[in-house]
Amino acid sequence: GLLNRITGKYPLINIGLFILTIGTTYLVQGLSYSISIVSILLAHEMGHYLMCRKYRINATLPYFIPVPLPPFGTMGAFIKMKSPIPDKKALFDVGAAGPIAGLFVTIPILIIGMYHSSFIPKVETQDIGIYLGESLLFKQIANWVLGPEPAGFDTMLHPMAYAGWAGLFVTALNLLPIGQLDGGHILYSLFGRRSEKIYKFVLLIFTVVCAVWYPGWLLLILLLLWFGFKHPPPIYQEIELDDKRKLLGYVMFIVFILSFVPVPFHIK
Repeated sequence: GLLNRITGKYPLINIGLFILTIGTTYLVQGLSYSISIVSILLAHEMGHYLMCRKYRINATLPYFIPVPLPPFGTMGAFIKMKSPIPDKKALFDVGAAGPIAGLFVTIPILIIGMYHSSFIPKVETQDIGIYLGESLLFKQIANWVLGPEPAGFDTMLHPMAYAGWAGLFVTALNLLPIGQLDGGHILYSLFGRRSEKIYKFVLLIFTVVCAVWYPGWLLLILLLLWFGFKHPPPIYQEIELDDKRKLLGYVMFIVFILSFVPVPFHIK
C-alpha cells in the first residue's frame, strides 16, 4: 500500500531520528540553532549520499543521532555504505562531498549568526564558566563581521553563530586524515596503502594534543584506535586521481587546519 511505498523509500527510522534531532537541538539552543545545525548536518550527509548515488554505491539515507544534552543536542549523523567503492576517484568524491556541502551551508549560517552576535562586558560572562575555542577560520570570520574583540569584553554568540561554530568543528573532525573518516578517505585516494603510515603519525600528534592541551579528545582517540588504521581498498586500485582532484584534496586538508580547534572548550 501507500504506507509501504513511503516507508520503503523513506525509512521510518531515518525520519524518526531526524525529527528527534530537531527536538533535542531545539532543547539545547532554541529554534534558530536547531534549524541551523540540522541543516548543516543534513547537507554534509546528503553530499555523501548523492555522490554514492552517482557512483551507484549502495548507501543508506542519513541516520541522525539525537542527544537531549549540551553542548550540541546531537552527536551528528552518518550514512552507511553497503557496497564496495569502485575506484579512488569515487572514494575521493564520496569523502570530499560531505565536508564541501557542509561548508556551503555552515559559512553563510556563521556569517548571519555573527551579524546577530554582540560584545558584552566580561563581568557579565563570569558565571557562564565554559568558553569556546576559536579556529583560525572562525576567528577570521568573526573579526570580519564584528571586528576585533575589545579589551574587557567577550563575544556572546547568537544561536546561529554557535551552530556555525559547531559546523566548522564537525567539518574539522570529519577531515581528520585518519582511518575511515572523510579525511581518511581523501588521504587514501591520494596515497593508497601508504596512507596507513600517515594515519599513525597524525594519531600520534592528536594524542600529544590530548595529553598536553585537551584530555577531552581521549574518547575520540580510543574510538579511532578501536576502528583501526586499515582502510578497505577500492575495487580498481590502478585508477588514480586526476590533478584537479589531487589539488582539491590538498585544499581540503588546508580547510582542516583552518577549522580545527585543539581546545574546543575551556574554562577561563
